[in-house]
Amino acid sequence: MHDDASPFFIAPHRFDALDDDAGPVLDRRHELVPEGDEEILGRHRVDVAGYLLGPTETWRRWVLPAPVTLTVTDHRIAYVGSGSPLALVGARHRRSGRMPSVVSGQIRWQWPSRLELLPAAGATPAQLLVVCDALRTIQQPALALTGPQAQIVELAQQIRRAVATFRLVRPELVDLSPPERDALYRLTLLAPRPDQRRVVLPGSLPVEFHSRDDYYRPRPADEMPYGAASGQR
Repeated sequence: MHDDASPFFIAPHRFDALDDDAGPVLDRRHELVPEGDEEILGRHRVDVAGYLLGPTETWRRWVLPAPVTLTVTDHRIAYVGSGSPLALVGARHRRSGRMPSVVSGQIRWQWPSRLELLPAAGATPAQLLVVCDALRTIQQPALALTGPQAQIVELAQQIRRAVATFRLVRPELVDLSPPERDALYRLTLLAPRPDQRRVVLPGSLPVEFHSRDDYYRPRPADEMPYGAASGQR
């Protein structure tokens, strides 16, 4: 992996396609270069973080300290931030000798299993969790996108339609049952209910950690579950 690319989750956890070791391809303005017939659907300015969701606790494992540009396409989401190195939650020191550079990552539409929308509350902005299932573990990696309520709601609708359409037109990539196909088709047509907080995305493919050791990696002693200090869930 190049120094100017970070994965969706902490290395060696990687949830892009196997041939994506270089991360998203960017032009000299640090904007995503589409692949072939890939269509750009929108761009957003959001904060991003990586989480690991468990049955009872949610752990924030990394966070980018500055907002990024998030590009939504009909194939994936890709984020790019300049001058903001990846910050490990609980880390005491930055890597020495490295200058701030471009940080990027992506999630292709075959991976997400559901979306979870956490509405804004008081001074806390809205957050969208793009959640993936993982093989051989009940923990689920999630990418958190944070911003103003209206923007995050729009982003959630954009992603749900893009994921559903991507899976419907690629039967060779995603093996769908008739009920799953019907459910995805409804996601392309119907707007979510105003009170809807979770959207299941049928036909997702599970991700897999690169090393068996990563399933049992101990947490740093100074790392806290998300919300432990603030009371959030």
